[in-house]
Amino acid sequence: MKRLITLSIILSSAFSASAQDVNKTVTLNEVTVKAAKVVNKPDGMVLYPTDAQKQSSNNGYSILEKLSLANLRIDNINHSITAIDNRGSIQIRINGIVVDKSEMLALDPKNITKIDFINNPGVRYGDGIAYVVDIITHRKESGYTVGTDLTSALTTLQGDGMVYGKWNRGKSEWSLSYDLSGYRTKGSKSKQSAEYTLTDGSIHRIERNDMETLRKAIAHEAKLTYNWADSTATVFQTSFSGAFNNAPDNYIIKDIKDGARQYQATSCDADKSYSPALDVYFFRQISPRQSLTANAVGTYISTQTGSFYNEGSPYKYNVDGKTTSLLAEAIYENRLKPFTFSTGVNYSYKYIKNGYLGDASSLTKTNNNRLYGFAEIKGMLRQLRYTLGAGVSYIHYTQNGHRFNFWTFHPKASLTYQINNGLQMSYTYQMQDKVSRIAMTSDVMIRTNSMEWTKGNPDLKPSHDMEHRLQFSYNNNRLQAFVDGYFKQCFKPNMAHYERTQDNQFVYTQINQKEIDALSVMAYAGYWLLPEKLQIAANGGLYRCFNYSNDYTHCYTSWFYAASITAYLGRFTLQGYVDNGNRFLEGESKSYNGAYSVVKASHAWRNWQFSLSWANPLNNNYKAYENELLNRNLYKHTIGYSKWMGNLVSLNISWRLSRGSKHNSAEKRINLRDTDNGIIK
Repeated sequence: MKRLITLSIILSSAFSASAQDVNKTVTLNEVTVKAAKVVNKPDGMVLYPTDAQKQSSNNGYSILEKLSLANLRIDNINHSITAIDNRGSIQIRINGIVVDKSEMLALDPKNITKIDFINNPGVRYGDGIAYVVDIITHRKESGYTVGTDLTSALTTLQGDGMVYGKWNRGKSEWSLSYDLSGYRTKGSKSKQSAEYTLTDGSIHRIERNDMETLRKAIAHEAKLTYNWADSTATVFQTSFSGAFNNAPDNYIIKDIKDGARQYQATSCDADKSYSPALDVYFFRQISPRQSLTANAVGTYISTQTGSFYNEGSPYKYNVDGKTTSLLAEAIYENRLKPFTFSTGVNYSYKYIKNGYLGDASSLTKTNNNRLYGFAEIKGMLRQLRYTLGAGVSYIHYTQNGHRFNFWTFHPKASLTYQINNGLQMSYTYQMQDKVSRIAMTSDVMIRTNSMEWTKGNPDLKPSHDMEHRLQFSYNNNRLQAFVDGYFKQCFKPNMAHYERTQDNQFVYTQINQKEIDALSVMAYAGYWLLPEKLQIAANGGLYRCFNYSNDYTHCYTSWFYAASITAYLGRFTLQGYVDNGNRFLEGESKSYNGAYSVVKASHAWRNWQFSLSWANPLNNNYKAYENELLNRNLYKHTIGYSKWMGNLVSLNISWRLSRGSKHNSAEKRINLRDTDNGIIK
């Protein structure tokens, strides 16, 4: 089952409504600024959470789910954020820093000043990033914060607990966190029927149905950070983190009907990894208009995996993986009078040494260098806001005698026209490169069952992606609404390719083929039925994908919707959410990720908050996913069910104690990270 499904999602609540302008009210003793709840900008919007939303939230996930960000599913119980429109991944930042679960749980929503929601990020945010959420806060000048966040499922064995602490004195801040999570589940089963067209034209049918499954894992993560900030003139930060993950002795027992034969097959796997990382960051305000930002991250990943499957005949292999990477970036910005000019350079180096032992025998050594430089201007001409930029990337890749050098030009233009106080129109165009997943560039070949293999392709090249986006949005005091059209063209992308051998083995790989296009049209509306008391939100639309291969064409249209409601009743908050899942077709695989619904209640008492959720109520056999493989020689239909995801009741308890005065902290403008071990599965 896909990890995306096992970490399924809750997106609760409703967007903050928006005001037309930022108004200033001057009193005799102070100046009070009443900011608009939503302010549009060329690459997204800025949101100002209400006091009710902040008071009823206990961490970063909790405040984001109450904002009902369009196309994002946010689960405060399972601490996950995913995109439901299949455009890419989400990057979460706090004060410009890319953060993980520990920082999101330690975040005090009462310290949030605004949230920058970027739904049209530039290439400098990284490959495959569709959305960026940057939470801007103020921090303590002196004092401390300690707390804990504990989540436990009451209907299955699944839990997550974290303790954290921060200490501030003058310009220095120390923070330390430790997180422990794990699960042990049974009852997740899949049913699969496959039809293989053999070389003689006959069809061979196999059914694979899970009889018994066990999935378990435990993860530890610790992080120590030191931050020195001289107001907003100079910022220095360094952090050291370590993560240990262990998933031992997982297994699946399958009932196999292979023609006239029927037998049981067992699949076993184990996975263990350790990953330390060092992050160093520096920001300097050179002058009132000029600034320099630099960031460097070093990461080491050690992975040991084992796999065994005896369908047809026993097949066993182990992988000993070592990965080292260095990522560095520097950005210069100058706020000139007609516009703001910024330029920068990004460099990444990744070395992979993965040894496959046993029935899959291979030693993969990969060196991947990428250098990217860009320049950009952004400004305003009356009612028109603009961003114009260009970049160039160079990729040098070698693996076991395979190599290539790849150049890409990255233009970008964004125009936003303010039609009136509430209505605006925006258009964005950009081109970027799309780098292959590291694992698929391996030269190893792995058997997946009695008839099928997965084979890497070290000759895969990056592809060119071209994106167009047109949006009309309207905001007033209680309503935020927009209509969005998005079109993406991927030239020479990595697409699925199946080869049938003479002895009737079916080999899956990826090769650069013609084109993949995607069209999305959607509408969103969020409305305060009762200001500060009752919110509703809904979005829905159409997703159309086109896959043009060398030897096949697959097109698919799907519809999606989501709706939520949130009531703020003093210290109590009630939430409800429903969506119809995610459907898409990529290459030759048509997939469906399960629909989701949840009701939730939370109560705040002093420094404590208690939350209880009921996910997929009255559904004892939750349909988590469905896949169809549409190859002309191989058709497969797979449905996955999860008993533990149906009628899932979870309890979250958080506690935070904070003392000390506060001031605005400087933003960390860039952050880099690497978690890809490059192992093919």
